[in-house]
Amino acid sequence: MQFNFELVDEQSVDDLRKFLARAIRMDAAGQVRLRAFGDVLTASVAPLYVAEQTRSTDGGLTVLGLRTIALATPAEFDVALAIATLDKILSGQIDDEQPLSLSERLERLANLGRGGNKATAFVVDDTVAPEAWFDEAVPRSGWVERGTIAEPELTKTARDGVAEVTNVLPTSVGGPIAARIRAEIWSRPIDYTVPVPAGAAFVAAGLGFLTEGEIVPWFMSGDWIRLSSEHGHVLAHKAHTYLTEEEQRAQGLL
Repeated sequence: MQFNFELVDEQSVDDLRKFLARAIRMDAAGQVRLRAFGDVLTASVAPLYVAEQTRSTDGGLTVLGLRTIALATPAEFDVALAIATLDKILSGQIDDEQPLSLSERLERLANLGRGGNKATAFVVDDTVAPEAWFDEAVPRSGWVERGTIAEPELTKTARDGVAEVTNVLPTSVGGPIAARIRAEIWSRPIDYTVPVPAGAAFVAAGLGFLTEGEIVPWFMSGDWIRLSSEHGHVLAHKAHTYLTEEEQRAQGLL
């Protein structure tokens, strides 16, 4: 399937490439879902996803990262691409034998220096069969703000989780066993009072969505949680092991 889209300026291209670069570091073989609705493009990745056959009985683990980018011209599509492929397309290097010329790269840098007000169009025909996480029914509406979490807490949660994965998971263990162990660690709530899973903090930090000192609001719709920072959104199935207010009262915690 061939499709095309046009970003409003070079800064938008640069922002999307930074997002993809971080996503590649979290999942080198991962896919990105590109969806266009009118003049808005969304790019979604799944740094944490546990396939159905390895999920635990509490619903497993799904954590998505999402960026929105303005389009210069309206479009409508919903496609899957390898993250690395889209990064090459945005850089002008469709394959190793067709890089941007030096003059083209200098022009792109000049546009960024001038504020990047030149729209940039891309033609894509390297779509792939989507991964299983594309079927996740993420709500489009019904989101209600439930609270806020400070950036230092999210950053600490992410670092602590990475350290635990490193300590608990032997390098020789792979496949479903490794996936299950990671899911157990990242699906835990950030603390017992909120249903935000630790994996949401990990993805927010890993994709560069957090700004030092930022207060990040979190929202809930059905079984889903959303963190919305200045630089992007994280969507995740809620943690099932947190304590509701009623349970906290029953245990004398409130």
